Amino acid sequence: DKQSRGEFACRCSGHDGGIAPLSNPGSYCILSCHVLQESLLSSASGYRNYRGILNWCVVMLVLSNARLFLENLIKYGILVDPIQVVSLFLKDPYSWPALCLVIVSNVFIMAALYTERRLSVGTISETTGTFLHFVNLTTLLCFPSATVLTLTSMTPVGGVFALGVFTILFLKLYSYKDVNMWCREIRHSNARPSVARSNGSAVHAHVSYPGNLTHRDIYYFVLAPTLCYELNFPRSPRIRKSFLLRRLFEMVRSTWMVPTIQNSMKPFQDMDFSRMMERMLKLAVPNHLIWLIFFYWFFHSSMNFVAELLQFGDREFYRDWWNSETVTYFWSNWNIPVHKWCLRHFYQPIMRRGVSKWVARTAVFLLSAFFHEYLVSVPLKMFRLWAFMGMMAQIPLAWFVSRFLRGNYGNAAVWISLIIGQPVAVLMYFHDYYVLHYVPQS
Repeated sequence: DKQSRGEFACRCSGHDGGIAPLSNPGSYCILSCHVLQESLLSSASGYRNYRGILNWCVVMLVLSNARLFLENLIKYGILVDPIQVVSLFLKDPYSWPALCLVIVSNVFIMAALYTERRLSVGTISETTGTFLHFVNLTTLLCFPSATVLTLTSMTPVGGVFALGVFTILFLKLYSYKDVNMWCREIRHSNARPSVARSNGSAVHAHVSYPGNLTHRDIYYFVLAPTLCYELNFPRSPRIRKSFLLRRLFEMVRSTWMVPTIQNSMKPFQDMDFSRMMERMLKLAVPNHLIWLIFFYWFFHSSMNFVAELLQFGDREFYRDWWNSETVTYFWSNWNIPVHKWCLRHFYQPIMRRGVSKWVARTAVFLLSAFFHEYLVSVPLKMFRLWAFMGMMAQIPLAWFVSRFLRGNYGNAAVWISLIIGQPVAVLMYFHDYYVLHYVPQS
């Protein structure tokens, strides 16, 4: 096509710059060597392969943190005592209260399964079944918190671990209750109990109610990386050993940076606002990096590892929250399992009762704020409501960002709220915990 526009071309590597016939297209170029195109770094170019730049960011991050590590090592020496690290989890090496609590959680799983089996055959009414589920779920939240508050051998880290497991189990069993109730509502009068294998079986056969009410099925759901129950989860055809080993390697190699915040106590005690701001900004970057490492370790490496091991097919554990231009978009996309649960079992049921969207969203934030405070205040054995107020502050922040900021400005506002907001909450809780346990009371 280009040859039809002329008989002459310029020699690509000639010394005289002369003109010659286009006898060898592989050695010549066309006279016109320019086309209408954008620079690669322009958004209009459509270019998306920034792998080299991402690798550069990783190299720069490693080098900068290596320098900081060596500087701190030379200046302060080794500050982390392995015995102190173990003491975060255990006060008494012969006492494992958090693990004992997790083992006790099997009682609540069996109670939920037993109730559903009785409901499926009609030996108890729907009202009685709802009451039994209510008692089971309420006890599921109250019993571990009472245990954490009363046991002196329970460390804050162990308490967070135990309450985290019970909170996840609460959300799972609530979904288990709802889905089985929906199955009873839509079951036809001539339906027969299914004898197909349940979710946990190696043979991925179709399951219908009440054939799902088995120990294998409910324990598969408890271990699966999801909070929303289904009778037939999407299943991957096989376990990819290379993928499994990569995720395991990522989980093991993830290192944690612990910022020093003890020297932040004096500005807080003296109410020196300039020094408080300096301490907060100093903690912002390492705290944010810890959060990002945790996100990748948990939502990508760990959850993909469990999903691959269980052949769980739905791997959408997060979406592109880093592109969030509104606060609402961030909270809807950074934790997909929780978002799906809130949408399916809380937001939509409220909306079906004729409640406005604004009230329903506020109710979702209230529920999230409760669990955030539950997972922080109970293990620390002090109630300050900083996490609760931080979550509720997202409501006016979401309104402000969506109303006045757009595009990159909205995305920058979301990032600033993540980088600055978390260190403020950390400092508040650490200050109160430090004053409560280490400052002599007059």
